[in-house]
Amino acid sequence: MRPLKLHLDDFGSFREPVTADFSDVDYFVLVGPTGAGKSTLIDAICFALYGTVPRWGRENVIAHALAPSAVAAKVALVFETGGRRYAVVRALKRDAKGKVHTAEARLEELVPSVPATAGLEELMSAVARPLAEGAAVTAEVQRITGLEYRFFTQCVVLPQGRFAEFLHAQPRERQDLLVQLLDAEVYEQVRQRAVQEEGAAAQAATFARERLARLADADEAAEQAAEARLTSLRALDEQVRGDLDTLRSTAEEIRRLAAERETARRRVAALTSLAMPAEVPTLAQTVRAAAAEVRAHAADAELAAAEEQRAEDELAALDDPGVLMDRLRTIEEHERVVTELRSVEERAARTRAGLEPLTERARALDTALAEAEEARDRLRDAHAGAELAARLVVGQQCPTCLRPVERLPHHPASADLRAAERHVKSCRKEAEQARTRRTEAETETRHLERAARDLAVRATRSGHAVAAFTGSGQAADAAPAGAVLDLDGLRDDLEGRLAAVRAAERRAAKLRQAARDARARLATAQRRADELTGRTDRLWRALEAARDTVVPLGAPPVDRADLHHAWTSLLTWRDDTAVRERAALDEQDGRVTGAERRARELLSAVVARLSGHDVPVPGTAVTPAASESSTDADGGAVAARLGELVAAATAQAQARLARVRENRATARELDERARTEEERARVAKELAQCLRADAFERWLCTEALDLLVTAASDTLRELSDGQYELALGARNEIEVIDHAEAGLRRNARTLSGGETFQAALALALALSDQVAGLSATAARSLDSLFLDEGFGSLDPATLDTVATTLERLAGGRERMVGVVTHVPALADRIPVRFEVRRDAKGSHLHKVTA
Repeated sequence: MRPLKLHLDDFGSFREPVTADFSDVDYFVLVGPTGAGKSTLIDAICFALYGTVPRWGRENVIAHALAPSAVAAKVALVFETGGRRYAVVRALKRDAKGKVHTAEARLEELVPSVPATAGLEELMSAVARPLAEGAAVTAEVQRITGLEYRFFTQCVVLPQGRFAEFLHAQPRERQDLLVQLLDAEVYEQVRQRAVQEEGAAAQAATFARERLARLADADEAAEQAAEARLTSLRALDEQVRGDLDTLRSTAEEIRRLAAERETARRRVAALTSLAMPAEVPTLAQTVRAAAAEVRAHAADAELAAAEEQRAEDELAALDDPGVLMDRLRTIEEHERVVTELRSVEERAARTRAGLEPLTERARALDTALAEAEEARDRLRDAHAGAELAARLVVGQQCPTCLRPVERLPHHPASADLRAAERHVKSCRKEAEQARTRRTEAETETRHLERAARDLAVRATRSGHAVAAFTGSGQAADAAPAGAVLDLDGLRDDLEGRLAAVRAAERRAAKLRQAARDARARLATAQRRADELTGRTDRLWRALEAARDTVVPLGAPPVDRADLHHAWTSLLTWRDDTAVRERAALDEQDGRVTGAERRARELLSAVVARLSGHDVPVPGTAVTPAASESSTDADGGAVAARLGELVAAATAQAQARLARVRENRATARELDERARTEEERARVAKELAQCLRADAFERWLCTEALDLLVTAASDTLRELSDGQYELALGARNEIEVIDHAEAGLRRNARTLSGGETFQAALALALALSDQVAGLSATAARSLDSLFLDEGFGSLDPATLDTVATTLERLAGGRERMVGVVTHVPALADRIPVRFEVRRDAKGSHLHKVTA
């Protein structure tokens, strides 16, 4: 871990924000008065990484980070380790009860491309990815630095008063530190991998041996047997090839003879299939009966049609029923109109008679109303004069005549004006009602007179219509036409004529249905006759078709005069010809049987030869397949299958030989593989046994500690002017060899304070210098070393040796060395100093470069 930037804000004695820049520093010193805050900077590095400080005692104590008057604090550290750059931030906050809590903790990986000398904000803003927050930050810091907090304070930061912790530590505790520093856990991983490799290699070897055991025919004898088998089958193929060719030619002969036999069979079958249909003998008589039935039904249909026509003619000679119905409706309409006209005329006469009294009453009521209004007006004037006279004053001007009033006039009391008003209102109401009744009567009279005129016009029209179809001209001028027309007699005449028409219609309908029935019977008989004619035609065509099948055999021509006779002639010829064709078929059967016997004998000889060479011949090879004829089984198809059997056996022998040769090569490869895997398993097992944790880790740490103690002894011998060296005791305790006491070995705890500092410093320098070379992965290195105080106990010569050693340690620029000291002689030799001072506002930091 190598710090680049350290930022403090209200942390410890640093009350104001301050940033320490270590990016261009390899060797520096922190100087300042006691209590100025030098160690606080080292504390801030520890707190940023692990959330605690060695000087605070318990690891979970954080309250000391805040001054009593501060409410919040923040520490940020940018550092590099393992070739990567990180930023860790921790912030504290005091609550209302005074307790201090962690407000923020985060760890982030930064982009390394930003120059290390850039400002703090620029560095921390270049975040590559967040790594942890809160309580997980400390564990993640331990992972990336490879050091727990307790080991970090023993080999990176050596705080005040704790220089000798590694020197005085118990052997087990020192071993735990070395296990982390040396990445010794990688050896356990190697051991586990070796165990896995041993198992995998043993399994692979077993698998190879099992496969090798299954290759039972992978030897020279099996290869020779396979070669002999192949040679024998090739010779067999040459031997049976001629027999199979003969078998194929015989099969061709069998097929030809079988085809000729099949032709003969078809000729016999064609003759045998000729048969007269069962209906032919009786068909002619049935056709004649159907023709007679058609003629009879035709005569019936003709007679029914004549009767139907006579009925239709009689019906046509009668009146149109629609006209008769219209005339009856006209008479009914005329009678209804005349009756309604008489009723309206009577009502109009009554209304006209009542109109005169209504007119007289209305006139009398109008006169009474005028008299009442006149009397009322006189009363109004009298009342107005009385009111005016009451307001007149003698000597003043009269408002009516505009002359001075000489004396007051006397007006007697007048009648009640309100009663006169009520009387006028009553008279007006009665007059209006009388006028309304008269108006209504006049309106009704006009309506009835108009209706009477309309009805008279309609009665005249209907009377003319009745007169028109009766031939009488008198009705046209009759006021009601019923006075001159015999409507009842006319109605009876029309109804009688209409009844005659209805009776004629019923008779015509009955004869019409009879004609339809006769025609239907005729159609049915005709269809049956047509069907018999069609059947006769089909039977003639069937006869011709049957004859066509045997025309090649010399069938006689067909006589079209009589169907039954034609069939009888053809069947007589059939019987004579069938005798000759059956004799020819028997002769052809004998030829086919002889050829098949020769084929079977040859086939048996070939099968016997194949069996003698261990070529199995399944039954399906010498029996016909479902798609083959029986003759194919004795010839071509069987020969082809037997040839395929020989070829297949030869191919199997070739494959067997190739497989034996391949198995021999595989066996050699499997044997070599098994030997290799067995050797690999043996080596892995030995490695796993050597790396057992209960032995190897202790041995490794002992060797590493021995190297560290040897390196530290060289430094201590130089620091002590040759008096002291370090050595390991029987239990790996660190002991001191005192050459001033004749090489006396004693426990390191017996050293004085200054001597203890020298020994602890020698161990710290050796640890920082040697850990990279001792690490198993070469990735672990202590990039920084911080020493806090302890130099005041050294004499000048020893101090000079320490300074020279520190300069050499930091001189390679691969490691940062920081020193906190009050000793000017040491501080003056360090090229970069950070001066820390403190005033009332807190601690301040100033960087000085020589």
